[in-house]
Amino acid sequence: MKTSAHFDRQSQLLLAVNGLIVLAGALSGTFLNVYLWKSKQDYAMIGWFTVAQQVAVGLTFWIGGKWVKEYNKMNALRAGIVLSGLFYLVVLWIGSDVVRWIWPLGLLLGVSLGIFWLAFNVVYFEVTDRSNRDLFNGWVGLLGSITGIIGPWFSGLLITWLKGDRGYRVIFTISLVIYAIAVMLSFFLKKRKSGGSYRWSEPITQLRAKGSPWRLMAPGLAAQGIREGVFAFLIGLLVFVATNKEAKLGQFTLITSAISLLTYWLAGKWYKPGYRSAGMLLGALLLWIVIFPLLWSTGYSALLVLGIGSAIFMPLYILPMISSGFDLMGTSDEMVEKRVELVVLRELSLMAGRLLGAFAFIVVVMMSKTPLTITIVMLILGASPILSWIFVRKLLRDGSSA
Repeated sequence: MKTSAHFDRQSQLLLAVNGLIVLAGALSGTFLNVYLWKSKQDYAMIGWFTVAQQVAVGLTFWIGGKWVKEYNKMNALRAGIVLSGLFYLVVLWIGSDVVRWIWPLGLLLGVSLGIFWLAFNVVYFEVTDRSNRDLFNGWVGLLGSITGIIGPWFSGLLITWLKGDRGYRVIFTISLVIYAIAVMLSFFLKKRKSGGSYRWSEPITQLRAKGSPWRLMAPGLAAQGIREGVFAFLIGLLVFVATNKEAKLGQFTLITSAISLLTYWLAGKWYKPGYRSAGMLLGALLLWIVIFPLLWSTGYSALLVLGIGSAIFMPLYILPMISSGFDLMGTSDEMVEKRVELVVLRELSLMAGRLLGAFAFIVVVMMSKTPLTITIVMLILGASPILSWIFVRKLLRDGSSA
């Protein structure tokens, strides 16, 4: 991969803030669903927690878009970090009664994630361009993999060593400290210009406009969200259910993140815009294929095959989706001026898919919780990246997102 010298100071600072946020999430977020599961063994409950998050994320993006566009987007970014810290503070305060507060906690976490990532994505668009966007995304993935190696492994060992709730409370406290550091670092990011008046109905306008590329990108993003809405919480939870050991989940995440470290490094170095269409299709197909071993076993080994396969093939699929979506925001001066609204449209599309996936999962597990049933649901929802490619292939192949 090219060195970070190809980025200016602001890009490097933005990457550092991102790295800290991802580290805090890797330390605590990896075990958050396990913490809920240990209080109440209910897949549907975890699903509803995810639904609450996604509803809050989508609404926060849409409503917060006015703040980010017309006022100080850097304050919005800091507010997201502060609210993330507040979430873990509340979890620490509630303790073992956390399952009684699934919806309020899910909404709080969703608001914190929504306002942070809205501001982050807008600033990310402003500090990158088509020539270095894949590189920046590669570094984001690289940092995510490094923190994914260190964070869950350390958390798993600490939780196992301290035993009981004490380990979780220590990990959640460490995350609070990291969020505080991220807030302080964010003050070195320059205040950025506001972008004029916020158009509340712009997402609908783009979807209704004949010939708008977002009529292809939006359903592609929704299809991406279908898989994310379930796999993001289910894989780690299945590893814990199969082993009943936090240390084993930490080991699983360490292995898969170490492989992601290599694959994102390679993707950042070799993945060019001209490879996006073929690479995305190949990645989508392989991400689906690695689920099939779960038909024969849902033990740790089969889950590790899924985790390793996903770590290898995810960059092929996800980097074109991220980069091409942001490229659409730079196709003209008019689109650049609407970048906040387009970021909102992007997140609302992802939210729609995530909610669809989560609702489908909840409906199924309320009827049957057998390993085979869950595997079949994963196979169906896990095919959604192929649907993403079907929608966006024209944009990728024709260079419409250039």
